[in-house]
Amino acid sequence: MPFKKEFVWGTATAAYQIEGAPLADGKGASIWDTFSHRPGRIKDGSDGDVACGSYEFLDEDIKLAADLGADAYRFSTAWTRIIPEGTGSVNRRGIDYYNRLIDGLLDRNVRPYLTMYHWDLPQALQEKGGFLNPDFPEWFRAYAETLVREFGDRVKHFFTFNEPQCIFGLGMDSAVHAPGLSLSKKEQLSAVHHMLLAHGLAVREVRKIPGAKAGYASCGGVPVPAAEKEADYRAAYEKFFELDENCPLGSVSLYADPIFFGRYPEEYYRRYQEIMPKIGERDMEIISSPVDFFAQNTYDGYYVGECGGKAKILPYAVGAPTTPMGWHIVPESLYYATKFLYERYKKPVYISENGISLQDFIFDDGKVHDPTRTEFIKRYIRQLERSAEEGTEIDGYFYWSLLDNFEWSEGYTQRFGLVYTDCKTLRRVPKDSYYEFRELIKKYKGTCPQK
Repeated sequence: MPFKKEFVWGTATAAYQIEGAPLADGKGASIWDTFSHRPGRIKDGSDGDVACGSYEFLDEDIKLAADLGADAYRFSTAWTRIIPEGTGSVNRRGIDYYNRLIDGLLDRNVRPYLTMYHWDLPQALQEKGGFLNPDFPEWFRAYAETLVREFGDRVKHFFTFNEPQCIFGLGMDSAVHAPGLSLSKKEQLSAVHHMLLAHGLAVREVRKIPGAKAGYASCGGVPVPAAEKEADYRAAYEKFFELDENCPLGSVSLYADPIFFGRYPEEYYRRYQEIMPKIGERDMEIISSPVDFFAQNTYDGYYVGECGGKAKILPYAVGAPTTPMGWHIVPESLYYATKFLYERYKKPVYISENGISLQDFIFDDGKVHDPTRTEFIKRYIRQLERSAEEGTEIDGYFYWSLLDNFEWSEGYTQRFGLVYTDCKTLRRVPKDSYYEFRELIKKYKGTCPQK
């Protein structure tokens, strides 16, 4: 088997999606607390006030993560649980909650992977302009400093931001996510620049921890070559990193190139020269503070072929499988995502999210049978294995998600979890895929080459 001995198997969650208890023990309000209560914003009219109740069911959820046999658990801290107003005094009860989580994981030999920001900006900071405020990088640096000071003795892997493409594309363009804005392109690019500066400053805080590693998590559909030939491979590669005129905030390179190369992609300067953010003397030096890995959240893909020297998106085959989210099931996306990213950025790659939503329910036998999810996981991991076998340095795989949870604007209509969560009683029921994934982890960990 090609996965290295140190390969990490894990699951992932996000604070707002599972914790509930939005104002418990001194927590402040986030933009999602506000947004989800606006009529018509959430598909089923729900909100995250209860979510999975993980704030109360913490010990049970830790046990579920550990019993899976996973090496790691990726979670996010709620900024407002740590610093209720975004700046100022630290909430010790919030610190205590995450100490319980981290210590509980470590006691069960599960490594904590901490995401600093998974979309829940303090509402108090949004009212000051949020990402548009030039002070945002310093606000985030101070928050990161707190996380490093409080948890850095035990947490050695940090993600600064999760899916900036969604932060800006869904939250500040299409307005389907919090804070529900439709900003001008100039404003959007300014907000992106502030986020990148915040990322760089946070990475510098992580560097204060001996041996700690830092990065961020990107996302997006992956272009897959239509045929096994070099021309289609290059076409798909270029499509993955190019500026998409229909979705300029969705590009991988808009965020990654400044971090890894210290410059914005030339395409953005050609297209948006007059509205690109003003770059301070040390800005790119801060933004490109060295990171240790590239993390990619990958769920689906699409097919690309070379046509007349250009990349052309091709239609899916009739009857091509899709998930209830409308995402196409394309296992090869994991193979090409890791190959493309490693080729361009020369850093080890994590698949920090990968999963499938299904319309799960409890059967008469009291169990949740979800063979499609099991098959999805096996097929995607097989493609990840293929990439590793060909020399791509891959550090780990995190299934999204451990629990069925509040799925943002979809509310509770989508179930990604390995564990079924009853939205009313909060009862947890491990699905068949939970046990199958556990066996899969055992298989791979038992056959990893020794170094």
